[in-house]
Amino acid sequence: MKRQFDPNRIRRGLVMGIGALAAAPGVALAAPARAPASRAGDRANTLWYRHSAARWEEALPLGNGRLGAMVFGRVAQERLQLNEDTLWAGAPYTPDNPAALAALPKVRQLLAQGKYAEATEEVGAAMMGKPIRQMSYGTLGDVLLTMGDAQAPADYERSLDLASAVTTTRYRTPLGQHTRESFVSAPDQVIALRLQAPRGTLGFTLGWRGPRKVKSIASNYPGLATDLANAPPTDWLQVEEAGPLPPDAAIAADGPDAILITGRNEAMHGIPAGLRYALRIQVLGDGKLRYADGQLTLTGASAATVLVAAATSYVNYRDVSGDPVAIVRRQTAAAAGTPYATLKRRHVEEHGRLFGTMSIDLGTSPAAARPTDERIAAAGQQDDPALDALYLQYARYLLLASSRPGTQPANLQGIWNEGTNPPWGGKYTININTQMNYWPADPAGLGACVEPLLRMVEDLAQSGAKTAKTMYGARGWVTHHNTDLWRAAAPIDAARYGMWPCGGAWLCNSLWDHYDYSRDAQVLRRLYPLLRGASEFFLDTLVEDPQGRGLVTSPSMSPENSHPYGSSLAAGPAMDRQIVRDLFGHTLEAGRLLGQDAALLERIAEARGRLAPDRIGQQGQLQEWLEDWDARAPDRQHRHVSHLYALYPSAQINVRDTPDLARAVRQTLVDRGDLATGWGTAWRLCLWARMGDAEHAYSVLKGLTGPRRTYPNMFDAHPPFQIDGNFGGAAGIMEMLLQSWGGEVLLLPALPAAWPTGRVAGIRARGGLTVDMTWERGRLTALRIGGKPGDAVALRYQGKLAQVKLDAGGTFRSTGQALLSLA
Repeated sequence: MKRQFDPNRIRRGLVMGIGALAAAPGVALAAPARAPASRAGDRANTLWYRHSAARWEEALPLGNGRLGAMVFGRVAQERLQLNEDTLWAGAPYTPDNPAALAALPKVRQLLAQGKYAEATEEVGAAMMGKPIRQMSYGTLGDVLLTMGDAQAPADYERSLDLASAVTTTRYRTPLGQHTRESFVSAPDQVIALRLQAPRGTLGFTLGWRGPRKVKSIASNYPGLATDLANAPPTDWLQVEEAGPLPPDAAIAADGPDAILITGRNEAMHGIPAGLRYALRIQVLGDGKLRYADGQLTLTGASAATVLVAAATSYVNYRDVSGDPVAIVRRQTAAAAGTPYATLKRRHVEEHGRLFGTMSIDLGTSPAAARPTDERIAAAGQQDDPALDALYLQYARYLLLASSRPGTQPANLQGIWNEGTNPPWGGKYTININTQMNYWPADPAGLGACVEPLLRMVEDLAQSGAKTAKTMYGARGWVTHHNTDLWRAAAPIDAARYGMWPCGGAWLCNSLWDHYDYSRDAQVLRRLYPLLRGASEFFLDTLVEDPQGRGLVTSPSMSPENSHPYGSSLAAGPAMDRQIVRDLFGHTLEAGRLLGQDAALLERIAEARGRLAPDRIGQQGQLQEWLEDWDARAPDRQHRHVSHLYALYPSAQINVRDTPDLARAVRQTLVDRGDLATGWGTAWRLCLWARMGDAEHAYSVLKGLTGPRRTYPNMFDAHPPFQIDGNFGGAAGIMEMLLQSWGGEVLLLPALPAAWPTGRVAGIRARGGLTVDMTWERGRLTALRIGGKPGDAVALRYQGKLAQVKLDAGGTFRSTGQALLSLA
């Protein structure tokens, strides 16, 4: 019997998952960390604005991991732009190219002979996926509420409270006070919008605008501050047209107070449309409600609640037999039978249990009293430590809103996308971007949010096993630089971008980090088969470098950078060797902990010892390739810094154990420059923080949080929007405050002068540790570490090492003079 996808299972799974986590050693969800008293009033965790959203990049995001909404807060017409995490183009498909296996030896020979153009041509002809593009993430369109009697407002304000995950819009007109609030509930799996107005004056017509192509903003607003100061008053009355229904979509009344929309996803790249979707919108109010021509009109009300449920027929990457209509009817009926106050309370409590596990205060400044968009516009020119803390908390909020147990992982845009043609398809780009999405999860106390990534990799181990056999004749499993909802694993786009076999290996290393933070035995048991399969693939496909420098991958590339010989294809780029070295090391440790596969582990250990080592070039840089090509590469400031993986997120290279290689990394960072794409800038931030260079890291952070790389709603600007920069930036901020690698916990390792006084509670370190810290005038004044009772912890502070032991309650505390022994 087929099991239909039911988003209500997400709610049950989340509750059960939290219970399981709480019972697991080292990964218990902490009680909410009490937020520090804010010297900037009650806005420490709030984004707020004095104007409505004219553009999508100004709207405020809501989400429960599965459903997403962008809220515009317009006076004349409220717009809710909608997403559901399984609404992608296409249907189940397998893009593996059977011609690849025969072409593989020829490509390897051409690369060994230095015939890079010929190798690239052969890969393009015989080794790319069919189709050569993957499917795109989509949108559910917009709910448009056109107000019956809109007037220019006074005292307008809209906000997003990160701690409650509720947006609020307030303003006055001559009629009186108007208020709207909205949230996306994980417990009840609906979007809720509550509108209130003076008695008898609330009225609107509610319609739906279907999925459409949208032109994304490709750069930031160069005159942002001026634009805001001179915004014309007609902006308040902006109204958009719904337009015709898209093909295959239908809209009808579904009871006296609801409309039901049904449709199909898009076909793409020769793959037919395979999904059905349903959207049910119900209006509850104290006025008169009527349906006509696909719209609901409410008049004469003082309050109304709009409930939106959405689902698709997706069950899993091979099964699209679900019943979305039954799901949305059930969800809206249950929510409509629940008082609004109860819906809101359940939502706020559930969100708070996760969001409240960490708090941070980095100090304040006069800038903290200004609206968020004005602070972003000025961020590059002045210090705003409270904005830095808000940036971190916003990333935590976005991760909670786009990745929860039972949902899909966060994609290139989390879950927020307004068109059927998102940038780069809105896919999972796994040569950096998907991994970066999860860099802050465990350090920020949100390890539960990694569960969707683990499930996706379990899927990829199945689809990628077919790819490994078909295209490489290898055991185990492989995936390349992108995947999608259908878990496609073949190389895509073009030879110079897609012929990279380490995507799955890097995902495994990311999941190992998740285990290392929690030390959860259940996670280790799920992870080990993935590690083993990925390692078997490389045991079968690594080749000897013809010049005797060790085992290397071939064909491959250093993502997505061209070398001086007219291609990116090469054998044995540094990043591959580093990723495979970590993969083999993690497989060895996991297998030994679980007591499995002794003979296989012996072969893995032998191969790991034969991997070609990292190399320092003539310019003093860390070589990106086996050959010393860096100085002659066409793009000396390329957005990717792939070969610096060894420093961060790995720790193969570090300032303690490999100082010569660390100096080479520094030279590479100087050569590459600080400002790249949003996510490229965030990676540079993490790298400078890992190097312990506080002021350089902080200067990169200011570039990231300023208007060139951050939109007014605080979304990262690649440009256009990609969410990985938000997540990478948050990881970098935490690396400045706390690091854990090489068996040590480093306290305030890159604290900049701009944060002289502050505190953080609930930040996590490897080994199942939770850390609270307070500092004044740049010096640690209070420390608490929680973990497994009796565990020994190596602490490094200001260059000195101290060994401490957790007491019988699993705690170590130190304050005042006692901390001097750590410095």
